[in-house]
Amino acid sequence: MLEPLDPNETPTTDGPENAGGDLSDLVLPVDDGYSSEANPVEPVFGPQLPESYSALPPPLPDPPAPLPTPGPVLGTERIDSMDVLRGVAVMGILVMNIQSFSMPDPAYNNPTTYGDLSGANYSVWYWSHVLAEFKFITIFSMLFGAGVLVMRDRRIASGRRAAGLHYRRMIFLLLFGLAHGYLVWFGDILYAYAICGMVLYLFFWAPAWLLIVLGLIGVASARVMTDLVGVFEATVLTEEMRYTLLEQWNPEPMRISDEIAIYQGTYWDQMDHRPFEMLRIHRGFFPYIAFRVGGTIMMGMGLYRMQFFSAKLPTWVYVSITLLGGSVGLYAVTAGVEFNEAHHWAYPDAYFRGRLYNYWGSVPAAIAWIALIMVICKASFLHLFTRPFAAVGRMAFTNYLMHTAICTTLFYGHGFGLFSELERVQQFEVVVAIWVFQLIASPIWLSMCRFGPAEWLWRSLSYMKWQPMVRSGEVMEPRSTNV
Repeated sequence: MLEPLDPNETPTTDGPENAGGDLSDLVLPVDDGYSSEANPVEPVFGPQLPESYSALPPPLPDPPAPLPTPGPVLGTERIDSMDVLRGVAVMGILVMNIQSFSMPDPAYNNPTTYGDLSGANYSVWYWSHVLAEFKFITIFSMLFGAGVLVMRDRRIASGRRAAGLHYRRMIFLLLFGLAHGYLVWFGDILYAYAICGMVLYLFFWAPAWLLIVLGLIGVASARVMTDLVGVFEATVLTEEMRYTLLEQWNPEPMRISDEIAIYQGTYWDQMDHRPFEMLRIHRGFFPYIAFRVGGTIMMGMGLYRMQFFSAKLPTWVYVSITLLGGSVGLYAVTAGVEFNEAHHWAYPDAYFRGRLYNYWGSVPAAIAWIALIMVICKASFLHLFTRPFAAVGRMAFTNYLMHTAICTTLFYGHGFGLFSELERVQQFEVVVAIWVFQLIASPIWLSMCRFGPAEWLWRSLSYMKWQPMVRSGEVMEPRSTNV
């Protein structure tokens, strides 16, 4: 049973008042009206006390500091630059997810399979791929790893154990993710975070350099295993199995039509299809998703240990990383586009070799994005600009689920049924509209409430107590992002 939590309840230390008593009655002068220095007054009764004796009681020791009330990280304890970064990341993820919400699934990886790819539509696809694909989900994953250590460090600093709380958080996140994926949208990432978080928590002891090295090994392992699939496909698979892989990359028009009919249909039509999509993704969890997501989570844990996310490093360091990481990352990603177009997006070249460029280029590009945002956070004159992004980041769980709620309502048949109806330019207009709404709504919500609705529910379940939601007269004070 969840019990109410009083946010104002703090431990108190009661102590005796006036300890030692009042000693002034031991030495009393005789008030006869003529006593002076020449006629010193003798004590009427009581022992003669030394001159060094003080009649005042000794001062009481300071009471011990009260233990902090168990609960989630509140606003005044947060690292604002991480909130800003998280807000940018969750907004950036939508740039790519909008394609999965609104178009047949193969068009996400192979844009030639569906929709117009010329003029402004090509520009939207190109810059989304170069600047966003794999970059913002990488940042989001890194911040998840950092968040695991933030929670643990603060829990340990308060004298409390952290493991139990962490694993409760991961169990409930796993349940949220499975419900989100199987019941609403197959593109869920929460379940992967939960499973990886359960395992990678065991590396909390590792120094920053080791976490980053292990993370890079994990990212590399995912890519190597994918390449081994290509070798296996070329030497072992039957013709029928090769055709199945080809269908995932460049499907027949009939499969595209069937998927459009499903998502323009009723909710129950979608439920006949969605579980199979989720199972297909789960089959790829090992080796690909676990090692890619897990590797970037570990890298985030290491970067947090280096204070990379807190905007505390010198500005020249962040600027240098922005320029170097951006140059390397963007060069690799654009080279991949040229490779795929030169090979006409044909399988297996584009499927295996062509995706290699963005896979690796996204890592330095993501770190460059982080460094650029840290530069912005360090600029005090931009704090009014970053505050709405910080609010979006503090409600990242709610805003992520809000993307699903809005987009499935717009595009699926149980809503407005616009699946496959919008071109890429129009899809981006939907993205911008959602961004504007969340940048306005998130600060307003947090001015009245402590958490977003999803964050509140997750925390209440994890702490096994209802967390206080309404601010009750509190005002969300603006704080420096250079924390």
